Amino acid sequence: MSGRVTAVSSNGEYSFTKPNRDSVRLLAGLGVEGDVHAGVTVKHRSRVAQDPTQPNLRQVHLIHEELFAEVGEEGFKVAPGELGENITRGIDLLGLPVGTLLRIGDSVVLEVTGLRNPCLQIDKFQDGLLKQVVGRDEAGNIVRKAGIMSIVREGGVVRPGDAVEIELPIGPHQPLDRV
Repeated sequence: MSGRVTAVSSNGEYSFTKPNRDSVRLLAGLGVEGDVHAGVTVKHRSRVAQDPTQPNLRQVHLIHEELFAEVGEEGFKVAPGELGENITRGIDLLGLPVGTLLRIGDSVVLEVTGLRNPCLQIDKFQDGLLKQVVGRDEAGNIVRKAGIMSIVREGGVVRPGDAVEIELPIGPHQPLDRV
């Protein structure tokens, strides 16, 4: 299974959206160089308020580009970086198990940690969008579609167009849960 990076984004200030860049440098154990969410411990405000010593399992946020077309069918217009993420195309990110390795470009390795838990900021960005990225399945279980979170195992530069190769973990696969 493989895909491509379609956009990379970062922002050194807290903001819902992140500007697209020509490239970003990922730092092992930290995240995107210069990004407000980079660090060994949590940087997301809600997580910091709970316990600022928690490990940062949300260093790099990936969304499947196909989500933009899906919400577009419901009348929402979302472009790369507007949900504060890096983007991939052609990979069922939500179906990956915990511990999956994503090998990007020449040297980067990300380890998938879990699902993004979308918050009310999404509705502040576009009213009603939260219901498009969080819902319930037939059994009543919560379904989160706003991407996955990962940590940087091996750093390097990532650019749009870079290949993404998937390496599934050995043994029983643990489904993604929110982090």
